[in-house]
Formats: sequence, C-alpha cells, structure tokens
Amino acid sequence: MTGTEAFDSTTASPRVSVVMPVHNGARWLDEAIDSVLAQGFLDFELILVDDASRDESPAIMAAAAVRDPRVRHFRLDTNVGLPAALNHGFAQARGELHSWTSDDNLLRPQMLDRLVATLDAHPDAGVAYADFSLIDDAGNDLGRSRVGPVERLLHGNNIGAAFLYRRDVTEVLGGYDVGLFGVEDYDFWLRAAQRFTFVELHEDLYVYRKHGGSLTSQRADQIYALTAVIVERAMPDQLPARSRGEILLGLALKSQRRWRFDLVSRALRAHPPTVLARLPALARWTLVVARNRLTA
Repeated sequence: MTGTEAFDSTTASPRVSVVMPVHNGARWLDEAIDSVLAQGFLDFELILVDDASRDESPAIMAAAAVRDPRVRHFRLDTNVGLPAALNHGFAQARGELHSWTSDDNLLRPQMLDRLVATLDAHPDAGVAYADFSLIDDAGNDLGRSRVGPVERLLHGNNIGAAFLYRRDVTEVLGGYDVGLFGVEDYDFWLRAAQRFTFVELHEDLYVYRKHGGSLTSQRADQIYALTAVIVERAMPDQLPARSRGEILLGLALKSQRRWRFDLVSRALRAHPPTVLARLPALARWTLVVARNRLTA
C-alpha cells in the first residue's frame, strides 16, 4: 500500500502510526487533529490518547473517530503524564513508522509524505527530522527553527518537533522514560543517537505553538534540572575535555532561575580555559538569575 492510497482499518495495517496524547487540550484540539487528517500521505493511523481529560477533549476526540476510520481513540482513567501516555499510544500502534504530535501544534500537509520519502531513501537510518515554524497563541508567525546535526545533540535538543522514526527505535529503546516528564523527548533522542542513524531535512514541515499554558512554559525549572541530568548521563567517557567543559557550562548558563555553580565547577575541572573565556557570560548569568529570583 502506498501513501496515496486510503487506509482501510478493517483489512490492513497502516504504514505510519501518529500518536497524539491529550490532557485538557480542547482549545486547539480540532485544529491539531485536522492537520493530521489533511496529510497528503494517506496510509496512516492517528491514535488519540485521552489522558483523563476533564474538559471537552473527549467529545472532540470521539467525534473525530466517528468521522474518519483512520482515527483510533483510547481513554486513560488516571492522568499518567505525557511520557506514559505516549507509551500507551505506541503500545497500540500498528505502523512500521512512528511519530507523535501535541494537541496544540500542527503538521504541515506534506510532513508525513516528505519524512516517509526521506526514510525510504535512507534505509539504514532510524530517524528522519525536519525544520519547523513557531507561532504564538494567536497564530502569529514567530519565525522558523532550523534543526541541527545529531552530532551536536549533547549541546541542546536540536531534533525539533517534526520527526518520523522506525518501529525498531521504539522497541529497542523501550519507549519514553516516564520519570523524565518534560525532557522525555530529549532523553529519547539522546538514547536513540547511540544506536541509530539520523537524517535531517531542511524543509518547514511543522508548526509549533508557543504559549503560557504549554508544558514547557509551566515546568521550566524542572526541565532545566532534568536536562542537566540526562545530558551528563549521555556524555561518553571518551568525550574530549574541551567538549565536556563547553557542554557543562552551556547547561549552567541555560538555567535562568537557579545558580548552577555545581555545573560551572565541573566544567572548570573538565577544561579550565573554556570557563575562563566565558567569564563575562557567567557574570551576566549571575545577574539574570539574581533578578529572576528577586522578582519571583
């Protein structure tokens, strides 16, 4: 079955499984679902995981499942959080290629088609990922985000929000770590990069919505702390001292509300010249953290 043929849920498995976890996401949910159903690539299933929503989300999801046979709808009686909801969704997935999206973001119509074609052209690759755009809560354009090479992944989560990976990746990694809510995707990519080849595509295939109610905005402090944990854990023993120092110092400077002198100290031990060269940046960071703590 090709991507231009409609998927018959009664007779075959789809090629692609897209999971969308939802917890009280009614505001933009219809639009998010429609962006998946509007894909030019038709051979997919959309798995909606209702993570114990208490708003209008269940009714929106049920209606989508009625109007399109490619939509499958599951409800969790207890709110388990994003990584566990993703694992529930992928446990139901029948496709050989996996992706997921959020209830406040949008897929460009060509996203699946281009990412499937990229993996088909690179049979040895496990993950394909692409550039995306940013909008605010009113839909205003905030610019385009260009993804970076996987070789720079320890310096920051540069895989982005538009991605597709093979079922093998899900199975080998055992899904998403439920103890890393907020950085579960970054941890997933760090672990995947140790086992699989990544292919980057510089086409704008996704729309990411930045708003105050997003999980990233609500849990910024926890995300910064967990990011340091998973990056340090992923750093190989043979990593050059200079790279180790740059990564540790970069982690410290990303924290806007906590002094991470522990990271600065480890960066100094790893490679003193890196820290000494960034003393002006460290001074500015100290002032920013002090100001944010006073105004909190």
